[in-house]
Amino acid sequence: MVTADGAALSLSLTRAMLSRFPLIDGHNDLPWEIREKFALDPAAAGLTGRVANTHTDIPRLVEGGVAGQFWSVYVPSSLAGDTAVTAVFEQVDLVHRMIAAYPNRFQLALTADDVDAAFQAGKIASLLGAEGGHSINSSLGVLRSLYALGVRYMTLTHNDNVGWADSATDEPDCGGLSAFGREVVTEMQRLGMLVDLSHVAVTTMNQALDIATAPVIFSHSSARAITENPRNVPDEVLARLAGNGGVCMVAFVPFFVSQACTDWFNGMRACAGSRGLDPDNPSQVFGILPDWEKDNPLPPATIAQVADHIEHVREVAGVANVGIGADFDGTPILPEGLHDVSRYPALFAELRDRRWSEADLQALAGGNILRALRGAESAANSH
Repeated sequence: MVTADGAALSLSLTRAMLSRFPLIDGHNDLPWEIREKFALDPAAAGLTGRVANTHTDIPRLVEGGVAGQFWSVYVPSSLAGDTAVTAVFEQVDLVHRMIAAYPNRFQLALTADDVDAAFQAGKIASLLGAEGGHSINSSLGVLRSLYALGVRYMTLTHNDNVGWADSATDEPDCGGLSAFGREVVTEMQRLGMLVDLSHVAVTTMNQALDIATAPVIFSHSSARAITENPRNVPDEVLARLAGNGGVCMVAFVPFFVSQACTDWFNGMRACAGSRGLDPDNPSQVFGILPDWEKDNPLPPATIAQVADHIEHVREVAGVANVGIGADFDGTPILPEGLHDVSRYPALFAELRDRRWSEADLQALAGGNILRALRGAESAANSH
């Protein structure tokens, strides 16, 4: 039995360990929160203090030992065409202004070496990742422009198909990747932009891996063998990551890490559908949450369950192919004890207690994603 004193000591030792190497998270949706709650103004968000109703601010990032963050320049798939392009450029601009507004804490990172330099300077390396290929409006020119503005990964789809790539949560359309979808993957790797396969259908995952000449990532996905959710990665795909050099960055979303939570959510979706709402529209589904919870309390998800997913990815893909992509500020609900960005040490303490070595924890925390990013950079330089 672990005593309170023992748990506190373990947490203290873990915090000290995380100061020795960079912890890099693959996906955080704070920029969209700033768009919605602070009218696109990162200075107005007051990130140097604790920001109410978010999972993320500078004091909690520091407390959590975060040394690098891929900030999501997310655009909902309800936006399309030129509107989506405008929105993604606004989000890129917002992240650049956020970095500029807090220069004592944030430092723009365009390369793996930039991440190392920021860590040495005691700053949080800030990288950009685009979530949803619909935001390029089927234009390689827009894709190249995003790269020029600092975007270093793009999630091929969000919740809906994009015409050239199938999503995990939509009906099959082009059977994975279309000919243009393969062009997008090839062009991303020519540029040095990581191909992000979170949110995509298994057919899309496999076809992207078939043509990949550089590491791919899952910026925020967990293991389907543990939790049957279409957003999670099946073992057959995880097993391919070792040969590709890619990384599955495990998400903390309860519906991805807990089967009980997934079953609860599916029940709420069915209830929403019975009321004439769209069960594929998260805002409509969560709109009935107060009524649904009265008779159906949400089962708790736990730190141990997140650790189980991390260990499963390590077992199937390898210790060099697992990372962290929590999805803070992109989910309304989080596991107990992982309620905001200050809580990474609690997860790493759990893994230390499971006899993970410091070298393996360093690989998980940031070593693997930095190696993948260097692999993307190297492949681009070879073209």
